[in-house]
Amino acid sequence: MDNPDSTRSSVLRNSIILGLFAMATVGMIAITQQGTAERISEAQRRVQLSALNEILPHEQHDNDLLADSFSVDDYQHLRLSEPRQAYRARQNGEVVAVILPAVAPEGYSGRIDLLVGIYANGAVAGVRAVNHRETPGLGDKIEISKSRWILDFNGKSLSMPVPENWAVKKDGGEFDQFTGATITPRAVVQAVYQSLNYFAEHRDSLLLSAEESSNGN
Repeated sequence: MDNPDSTRSSVLRNSIILGLFAMATVGMIAITQQGTAERISEAQRRVQLSALNEILPHEQHDNDLLADSFSVDDYQHLRLSEPRQAYRARQNGEVVAVILPAVAPEGYSGRIDLLVGIYANGAVAGVRAVNHRETPGLGDKIEISKSRWILDFNGKSLSMPVPENWAVKKDGGEFDQFTGATITPRAVVQAVYQSLNYFAEHRDSLLLSAEESSNGN
């Protein structure tokens, strides 16, 4: 017959071992998740920086774009559901362009996250898609690595083309659609157009000088 004290001792010992094992497992999971989150964050930062430098190459500004960021929170034009970072490009302290985050919420496979660069004169400096789930071989042509279509926005403004031509050709506008895919380019065209409208409405605050922004004006 088993000794009750021995049985209790064995159960207690096993419980402690299982508890320690569970704690170790939770700890390993937490460390792994933290490491994964850090890698994802760093990967996203590299994608962001690459897109910023593609939109506004180094020779067009003399400041650190990532360091010269500010928060924007706009749903009407930019379709942002929460505050996001925007960036100012400067030459000798003067703002020569801004890069705004924008969302095209009605892509074929859901939201498309964009960065839209706009020069101080209101012309598009460049546009890049930084996150999307569009169909490979069709909607993913919004990526600069897959197609040069996104470059068609360069130099465009609210008056060039006129507002009614800010649409894909299928809808009577100026911009090409993709063969077999109209929804994706239609969504991006409208997102860029609305970004230009946001810039026009907030131009003065977006083009703050270095002194003004540092003073919080």
